Amino acid sequence: MAKNKSILNTQSIKFLYEYLNNPSPTGFESSGQKIWLNYIKPYIDDYFIDTYGTVVGVINPKAQYKVVIEAHADEISWFVHYITKDGFIYLRRNGGSDHQIAPSKRVNIHTEKGIVKAVFGWPAIHVRDASKEETPTLKNIFLDLGCKSSKEVEALGVHVGCVVTYEDELIELNNRYYVGRALDNRIGGVMIAEVARLLKESKTKLPFGLYIVNAVQEEVGLNGATMIARKIQPNVAIVTDVCHDTQTPMMNKITSGDLSCGAGPVLSYAPAVQNNLLKLIINTAKQNKINFQRQAASRATGTDTDAFAYATDGIASALISLPLRYMHTTVECVDKQDVENVIKLIYESVKAIKNNHDFKYFK
Repeated sequence: MAKNKSILNTQSIKFLYEYLNNPSPTGFESSGQKIWLNYIKPYIDDYFIDTYGTVVGVINPKAQYKVVIEAHADEISWFVHYITKDGFIYLRRNGGSDHQIAPSKRVNIHTEKGIVKAVFGWPAIHVRDASKEETPTLKNIFLDLGCKSSKEVEALGVHVGCVVTYEDELIELNNRYYVGRALDNRIGGVMIAEVARLLKESKTKLPFGLYIVNAVQEEVGLNGATMIARKIQPNVAIVTDVCHDTQTPMMNKITSGDLSCGAGPVLSYAPAVQNNLLKLIINTAKQNKINFQRQAASRATGTDTDAFAYATDGIASALISLPLRYMHTTVECVDKQDVENVIKLIYESVKAIKNNHDFKYFK
């Protein structure tokens, strides 16, 4: 891989925008998964899709030793929960949606008839009582569809259970950051797809089976990863997700660590992280002069790493995270160079794994 040459080519960037701008709410990831699969097909030997929509591209499917690289495909969203007789809608979370950012946001309600537009209404500053200023909660945020009654709402095809996503799309800031909704962790799907592309274009011959996994339903309990780990039963899993940049106002480094967008991939220390695999990744980073950061994750990483580590009889697992600002908002920010370095680190780490690599602590 040429030094200082961008990993992402024109086709990669086109895929990145198409994939990230496509809604992929938890439990309803299929349209995004089709885009993702269509992109990686030229770079894999086989693929399969499980019942709930996790997609797995496979290189060397007949090999006995199996290595997984994984990201999750879903984004946080809302469910239509209650439609008032006046035509307003109250919601329930689908994942960790932040109620405080909702007022004045535009949304798409996904129905069988197509997209229905709506807005999160909020009383004007002129009419709010400053002495008892209300903050947004699930009890007071609501959608306005421009309807006068529940019958008008239902005539549009909207019903309880319809999923709701923000309409914000990807932009760039100062030629440095990708900014948008659902970079957590759909940017991960882009990164593992690029690893598959690089392996194909470099004509790398792996001595094991590589399973490129884009898992569903991470935001509601690591569900997709839990299911697919049992199905694949890999020997090794390298997971990528996002973590918090802590350099912006209102962040606390004492509780959240000292991590920065632009300073490189973040490697986690946690019980679920297999230390010998982590050492391999650290050595790979050093050998390839990839700057990296470290974080301590305590009992759980909170990512699909936990699902893979504790599946079946235990899978040697590690986490390579991408620093991100403003998680679970519509302006999530990641540094473009960090994206390239996470791709490079996963790519080089995969190449450093040997066939039948034994990661046991002692024998």
